[in-house]
Amino acid sequence: DVLDPERLIQCPLVKHHLIRARRFPYHLVKCKESNPEIAKKFATCPFNARHLVPWAELSDHIMKCKDKAFMEQDAASRSCQPPQEQLNNGSTWQAPPCGEDWET
Repeated sequence: DVLDPERLIQCPLVKHHLIRARRFPYHLVKCKESNPEIAKKFATCPFNARHLVPWAELSDHIMKCKDKAFMEQDAASRSCQPPQEQLNNGSTWQAPPCGEDWET
């Protein structure tokens, strides 16, 4: 099950590391710090920081990444709001007049 926090995931940096899904993000940070030479060979997916892929495969991964669809849907839903509503979300707050003169 993809959503099971107890499932084991193989570390992309050190293949013999098997990590529980719930600990995977923390492991990636530590493993990158512990293995900087290996980490240099990998790129982080712009759609999901848990995806580490070799630099040579990054463009292919970006085209096929399942999380790309979620990002595009999110961006599309945000752009559907009218521009004025995006700016103030119905708020009537205005900055108070400023009586300070920094030049004097």
